[in-house]
Amino acid sequence: MLEGFEKTVFGLEYRSWSWRPYLVKKFTQPVLFYVHNLSSRDRTKMVRRFVREIGNRIGGLTTGITNDRNAANFEVYVVDRAQYEDVVRRDIYKNDRARVPGRCLVRVVSGRKGIKRSAAVIVSDEGEFLFKRCLVEELLQGLGPMNDDAALIHSVFNDSSRHSRFTVFDQIILNMLYDPRIKPGMSMKQTKDILPLVVRDARRRVR
Repeated sequence: MLEGFEKTVFGLEYRSWSWRPYLVKKFTQPVLFYVHNLSSRDRTKMVRRFVREIGNRIGGLTTGITNDRNAANFEVYVVDRAQYEDVVRRDIYKNDRARVPGRCLVRVVSGRKGIKRSAAVIVSDEGEFLFKRCLVEELLQGLGPMNDDAALIHSVFNDSSRHSRFTVFDQIILNMLYDPRIKPGMSMKQTKDILPLVVRDARRRVR
């Protein structure tokens, strides 16, 4: 678990996306989600259900859903594949020439005091597995553990794994991250001494 925390929290899958990748990134205020369902199939209920699951399973984190886009600090765009690149360029990067990587994505805007806002784009029309996988991975990564690693066989933070749910492994990682002893801007070195206590308490919460 200690290795898993270090692999996911201290790094970025796409390093140009955020501020200082090798430091802790997390929200320090309630996370309010706003769902843009642009897909031909309405996935709003499924997204909201997972947001509630996140709130129930992560200690130290408060989540909610808002109908006011301006009040949200985490926006979720559910799109069909044909819309994906346009939405990413227009709504996420606000740049018509931006490179659009991946099958789905999340962008995190972070600073020394924590994550300011996140936005995820989830593809809806390429099968249930991809939709669920992207929903879980991108929303969780938007909360702070932004790196993928092929060694994490029990995690969605691994592009080779076949997980499409919020695994116990990932629940422990997120509970470690949102432990109040872990502060935004901490380096790996600064977390070393407290992580054994943090992982012990996170395991208790997940059980």
